Amino acid sequence: MRASFSLLFLIHFTIFSQSDSLDYNDQKFWAVLPTQYPEGLTDLIQDTLIENTDIFYVYPTLMVNKKDTAWNYQISNEKHRSKVIEFAVKFQASAWANTGKLYVPFYRQAHLRSYDNLDGKGREALLLAYSDIKRAFSYYLQHLNNGNAIILAGHSQGSTHISLLLKDFFDGKPLQNKLIAAYLPGIGLEENHYESIKLLQHKDSVGGFVTWNTFKKKYSTPQYNKWYKGKAAINPVTWDTTSTAQREQHKGFLFSNGKMYRKSFETNLINGGIWITTPKFPYRYLSFTMSNYHVGDVNLFWEDIRVNTRNRAQHYWKRQKNITLH
Repeated sequence: MRASFSLLFLIHFTIFSQSDSLDYNDQKFWAVLPTQYPEGLTDLIQDTLIENTDIFYVYPTLMVNKKDTAWNYQISNEKHRSKVIEFAVKFQASAWANTGKLYVPFYRQAHLRSYDNLDGKGREALLLAYSDIKRAFSYYLQHLNNGNAIILAGHSQGSTHISLLLKDFFDGKPLQNKLIAAYLPGIGLEENHYESIKLLQHKDSVGGFVTWNTFKKKYSTPQYNKWYKGKAAINPVTWDTTSTAQREQHKGFLFSNGKMYRKSFETNLINGGIWITTPKFPYRYLSFTMSNYHVGDVNLFWEDIRVNTRNRAQHYWKRQKNITLH
């Protein structure tokens, strides 16, 4: 679930054959559309949606089984489709879905091993995955967006593809005016990677991106040094570069039992990410066996994301109103 942008952005400049492209006019290629919210998602939407606001979400790497020899998963794989809905949509996309209309395309994502094989089949697998996301987003813009403002969201491999969409569709282009924010947790991204899209360092700021990577206190590992050290990061509790957010500031994480645990841990900003104290909740012993908290980059901050996303959308539309009045 890693991403190296010095290498991965070579993908951005490579033309990939579209001969076997998916047809996103067919609803079976969408995990979520405003007209087809899966069971379980609606239970987590507790707010009135903000008008004229869309969420385009791309899920993380779910192909992680080392025994799986495939490089890309097939859309027809029902087990994988279920995992997208029951894990990624329910425990990640749901946080953003409390703000606007949600769009989640299925795509032929690359296996986790692809990131360690960028000189070979891994690169091809990631190219194929991004070609699907780019095609889905193009279809969304042409047929579904209707001029709405956009929030982009992803995690891990999903954030990789969202970051490429920012390059292809937003950076220095007219569509940037429609960007509320891009949430890119779980990747290593340089702060000055884009020409005109900036790292947002205030909870009210719009038009840029935010990113973070979650570790335990002893974070200085080979993985951290290889993928994240020196990269952009904000504190996803304060939504700025505050070094420490106290436990009392943490709004809540959504656990796999569907319950919200608030004021659960302290969050500390480091060079390229964050580390958190051991979460306080009834199942905290489970966290002792985890080498890092990458898998929880989103649901650990579910309530913080929900509140912040709505806040940014409200500030975006307030600013648009002021621009119109003047």
